[in-house]
Amino acid sequence: MDVIAIIPARGGSKGIKRKNLIQINGRSLVGLSVEHALKSKLITRTIISSDDDEIIADAVKYGAEAPFIRPKELAADHVLDIPVFEHALNFLKEKENYIPKIVVHLRPTAPYRNPYWIDEAIQLLLDHKEADSVRSVSEPDKHPYRIFRIDDTGFLDPIMKHEHPTPYLLRRQDLPKMYYYNCVIDVTKPQTIFEKHSMTGNKILPYIMNPDDVIDIDTMRDLKIAETLFKDKI
Repeated sequence: MDVIAIIPARGGSKGIKRKNLIQINGRSLVGLSVEHALKSKLITRTIISSDDDEIIADAVKYGAEAPFIRPKELAADHVLDIPVFEHALNFLKEKENYIPKIVVHLRPTAPYRNPYWIDEAIQLLLDHKEADSVRSVSEPDKHPYRIFRIDDTGFLDPIMKHEHPTPYLLRRQDLPKMYYYNCVIDVTKPQTIFEKHSMTGNKILPYIMNPDDVIDIDTMRDLKIAETLFKDKI
């Protein structure tokens, strides 16, 4: 069974310059994701998708394949994941006649992953033929029932008022379970990408993770938190 991990890592990150090459405990963020993939028991191939020669060389050093250089037009700030993955899979199909059964998306911004989690998420999708994808999720530390917009008149407007007339007044123990997409592990079927033109489709299974195990690095503050909280795990 062919299960491919694709690690997208463009060179033009804005929040932290050259973010994908930033190191934690002596290993780069992109290198850590490569290591996660290689330690998985179910992933059979690990690919780097980047427009940047230095990032590509770093990923290859850790054990990733680099069969192509991502086109510059697919490495701009506004580009979504779907064209990046379409490019990678189309390249492999056209050049190698390679079509995986499962596609795993590992973002370098998640420096801590237990490879066992990856395998569980892959198996979850394999066990549910009706599903389009699996996404890792966690309970939010700030519940959506207590979140407001500010309306045009300057007053607070609860975003979950369609669920309850005063959602922000519910006791903590009465708040319904909710989950946010934590960007740690994505598992998708190729047909979801090509037939539904989506990274998720509409039948998404949750892989539920402990919030204490989750960090997604966008800022220097996130990086410092990761270095502190996950120092002994990375």
